[in-house]
Amino acid sequence: MLSREDNELITRTGRGTGCGGLLRAYWQPVALVSEMPQLRPVKAVRLMGEDLVLFRRDDGGWALVGRFCAHRGVDLSFGRLEDGGLRCLYHGWLYGPDGRCREQPAEPPSSRFHEKVSIPGYPCIERNGIIFAYLGGGEPPPLPGWDCFTAPQEYTFAFKGLWECNWLQGVEGGIDPSHVSYLHRFLEADPRDTYGQQFREEVEGTGRSVSDIVGADVRPDIDVEPDEHGLRVFAIRRLNAELRHVRVTNLLFPNAFVVPFGNDRAFCQWHVPVDDENHYWYMIFYDFAEPTDTETLLAQRLAGVSLPDYRPLRNRDNDWGFDPAEQMSQTFTGMGLDINVHDQWAVESMGRIQDRTVERLGVSDRAVTANRRLLLRSIAAHAAGRPLPGRPSDPAEAAALRGPLTVDTTAPDVGWEQHWRDREAARRARSPWASVVAGQP
Repeated sequence: MLSREDNELITRTGRGTGCGGLLRAYWQPVALVSEMPQLRPVKAVRLMGEDLVLFRRDDGGWALVGRFCAHRGVDLSFGRLEDGGLRCLYHGWLYGPDGRCREQPAEPPSSRFHEKVSIPGYPCIERNGIIFAYLGGGEPPPLPGWDCFTAPQEYTFAFKGLWECNWLQGVEGGIDPSHVSYLHRFLEADPRDTYGQQFREEVEGTGRSVSDIVGADVRPDIDVEPDEHGLRVFAIRRLNAELRHVRVTNLLFPNAFVVPFGNDRAFCQWHVPVDDENHYWYMIFYDFAEPTDTETLLAQRLAGVSLPDYRPLRNRDNDWGFDPAEQMSQTFTGMGLDINVHDQWAVESMGRIQDRTVERLGVSDRAVTANRRLLLRSIAAHAAGRPLPGRPSDPAEAAALRGPLTVDTTAPDVGWEQHWRDREAARRARSPWASVVAGQP
């Protein structure tokens, strides 16, 4: 359990908070490229309690500025996209992509008042379908060479979803390997199951699916090791005297995780605060073997959410679609076939901000406790100006941050520690984009 003070420290992310400062020291997802309007690419967004406006620059890039005009406080998300910036509808004040005021038409021609006026402005970059922004101080760090960023776009797919709870609950759900044995259990196969294929695919050389393996052995050996990206999490299950099932996932510090999705796919998922009681998860799915069928994946994911907020159709208002008859015969949860809804229920049902002062953690929660310790240390390190996990200081260091490695495979009982790395090296070597990921293990 945590003290009340520590729980407040690691969950509150507004400007001026310790955790908010830490999260702002990293590039954070702001929006999907696909959700930006075509006719007028301007969108109001809220990020870590800040109200902002995202818009397309004249050069094709993106800009993120404060939502309210410095003059009289009107809403710039309705502004005109013109003259290289965003023009307020009220009096015509024009703001550039950096948030600086460029024009004040009603002021005298000789006035230099505009040079003293600005609103928040943050740099943006686009990678594989997601627009990222840097809300921290000073120069933004270079973007690391993670697989999700370096994969060719045709091998990726990006999406998002709204979860009505604190950001940390989403992250902790993603780095908890033992819940898979129960939360995502399917009592019988269903041809409509699409997203659950992550656990239906056969594990190489076993003739068994991940779902079958993790359902049969609900007590994996869980270990956690620090790495330059954050944490690497192992869930090891013994299949027989000679063979183990090895599942490797990762905390991509501070608010993302990378997990395997079958034999040749993986995804990186960020959990980004809207405010302290709501957050969006953003995902980049990437395939080491085949180009992604973006149209099919998009149709599948859009079928489960309402637009424009990407709120799941199954949510706390309708008990996440809970069906007791289904729970008795088909799925362990009774909440449908989409495992993302299962995860959503788990973290939303804790409340908007989980009270960690009353929980009881065990050995199986090693990844959760390791992450909290790392988070508390890193908040202190950021306040003191010390280096942070997964935050490169220069382009060379950024290029060296590769992977992180994630697999769902089998390995011999003796020497499994090297075997999974060899398996990952072989997968990367045969990938069509092998030149991008070569030499990572």
